[in-house]
Amino acid sequence: MTPDKPVRRSQADRRAETRARLLEAARDLFIEIGFAETPTPEIVRRAGVTRGALYHHFADKADLFRVLVEEEANAISVHIDRETRDLADPEQAMIIGSNAFFEAMLVPGRVRLLLEEAPAILGHRDAVAMTRANGSEELRDGLTRALPGHSPQHIDALTNLLSAAFDRAALEIAYGGDRETYTEAMLHLVGEVLDGS
Repeated sequence: MTPDKPVRRSQADRRAETRARLLEAARDLFIEIGFAETPTPEIVRRAGVTRGALYHHFADKADLFRVLVEEEANAISVHIDRETRDLADPEQAMIIGSNAFFEAMLVPGRVRLLLEEAPAILGHRDAVAMTRANGSEELRDGLTRALPGHSPQHIDALTNLLSAAFDRAALEIAYGGDRETYTEAMLHLVGEVLDGS
């Protein structure tokens, strides 16, 4: 019987692993001490890679942060989509989607990264655009389905206003607010929007 040969990983696998380690190390540090206080040598040290590896995968620390925020926002979008994709009733989809948003925001550190650090580092417009391309898109789609007689401009305005309310509720929950109370309040608000159609 011949001994098992070690499995050789491809260059692409090694690159993907290095990138993932950098993102994980950076995520931990950005949550622990914030973006501004996180030195790139500490990211590299925690990831167990070279400084050259960091700059091979990311232009700089801000680029690494942007990619991390995109991944966090995408994870929210995927979770909401998974929970609502098979729901035919638009109002039920809005309710289930609202709950799914709050569930997704419970991932430790996600509120800090998306709602505190991202606007400060990326600027309000870029941070909003990033979440709009991910999490807010489900909200816009739900409103469009539930309010078919409304103009795209009205749907955009409702999406922006409700997104801000969802974000504020997520912040309050993260800092000790009662999740059930804020979830009920948001569902009431969403219900009022849908009933006012």
